[in-house]
Amino acid sequence: MTGDTQARAQWAEDGEVVNNALAQLRQHGGRATSARRLLLRALLASPGHRSAEQLAADVQASAPGVNLSTIYRNLDELERLKIVDRTHLGHGPATYHLAENAHGHLVCEQCGSMTEVPSQIFTGLAWTIRDQYGFTVMPHRFAVLGTCAACQ
Repeated sequence: MTGDTQARAQWAEDGEVVNNALAQLRQHGGRATSARRLLLRALLASPGHRSAEQLAADVQASAPGVNLSTIYRNLDELERLKIVDRTHLGHGPATYHLAENAHGHLVCEQCGSMTEVPSQIFTGLAWTIRDQYGFTVMPHRFAVLGTCAACQ
């Protein structure tokens, strides 16, 4: 595949992800606003986890009239519909990413590096907590803090 062909294929795939998310939003009575489209595209274009402020800057680059409060409201709605995951990675603001690839997070308290790990790693822990405490854990929503191999 040439670079141009790959770019068109990626754009079509991204467009499909955005359209699927907007269809899910409409199924639950939501509207497919231009701000939501831009926010979903910013999430797709983002390498990894982004704060609401970073996403707002991306959206405002093409639509300066979109307020940060609009970004937060849209992120809350997309999270409620399980289109977006909000994750706390230790210190700092919550970060957001598309929920289609749920994963866990290991964050080094020394250097701040973050490693994404498959959610299945936490399955045993989640079952134990549910069995012993009746509590459901969502491991993709928080970070496990520790020390990475490089800092040990």
